[in-house]
Amino acid sequence: MRAIKLLTIIAALMLLNNVNAQTQRQQQTLDSLTKQQMLPKVHGTIRGKYEYQWGTTRASRFEVRNARVSVEGKLPFYVSYKAEIDLSDEGNIKMLDAWARYTPINSLDITLGQMRVPFTIDAHRSPHNQFFANRSFIAKQVGNIRDVGAMVGYTIPTPFYFRVDAGIFNGYGLTNQKKAWHTDLNYSAKLQINPVKIWNITTSAQHSRISGVDTLHYNSYQIASNITINDLFLEAEYMRKNYQAHNFKPTDAFNFMCVYNFNIKKFFWNKLSLLARYDYMSNHTDGTKGFDEKNILNTTDYQRHRITVGITLHQITKFLNTQLRINYENYFYPNNGTPKESEQDKIVCELMLRF
Repeated sequence: MRAIKLLTIIAALMLLNNVNAQTQRQQQTLDSLTKQQMLPKVHGTIRGKYEYQWGTTRASRFEVRNARVSVEGKLPFYVSYKAEIDLSDEGNIKMLDAWARYTPINSLDITLGQMRVPFTIDAHRSPHNQFFANRSFIAKQVGNIRDVGAMVGYTIPTPFYFRVDAGIFNGYGLTNQKKAWHTDLNYSAKLQINPVKIWNITTSAQHSRISGVDTLHYNSYQIASNITINDLFLEAEYMRKNYQAHNFKPTDAFNFMCVYNFNIKKFFWNKLSLLARYDYMSNHTDGTKGFDEKNILNTTDYQRHRITVGITLHQITKFLNTQLRINYENYFYPNNGTPKESEQDKIVCELMLRF
């Protein structure tokens, strides 16, 4: 009986001590962030563009490519968040990011919600971080994926930067979340290494459904590297997409870009960039056009090569990033591939504003 009383007293003291320690930790967490640091940060991105195609159509158009608004911030107890909506994503309203993140230690992030899937390097660039007016084929057609799920990221403490991100997702994209009941997992993992500060290597792998259909899957693999030497930036990325059950031939995609920057002081601008890019994509399908008579998925995007050259004028300040992008795109479609209406030789003039 005395032993039970003694154990009860010890347990009560331990519980009290644990409560006091937890209270002190919470107070330290509350004190670690000032009111200013906890204020939400609101950002916006507006991209207006003009395009002219002088091929068979000799047509032109104006377009508001993006009108994004985002809110992000930090809260006590190691929590952060982000919500981003695009009021004009090719004319449609889309919720892009909506996630909450828990960071129990500095190197570990646990994220739940709607987010960019950890895959590729070019597709992860937001519109204000893109180099060209139009995205590469990898970033637009082959590797452009947002989904709903959970992700864990960990930065391994080494002499150089070493980051791993991995997650599981619905595999249904941004729509029909209520109906996204499935019996298997969709997953993606990404590894980033910086052997030295100026050199980055990224590789990733992904398994997902095609157009949300349980019986159609694909596996994708990617590797990329970039290097910054003074004012010169070079990047190359390769991706392969294998369709399971032999529903379609594998898709290969490649992207190489070169950017050279100059500091200037001319009128409104303080930086000038000269850009060149070559990207390629073999026949690709996203599953939205169904099957042919041989039970093969119909092609969504035909094989193509593209050469892009351009110039970008920048006005960069602490609170505002303005870019005037002027690009020329030259497309090549072998084997009588059918180009889409907006995937033909053209000049693109774009004004991007980020605040």
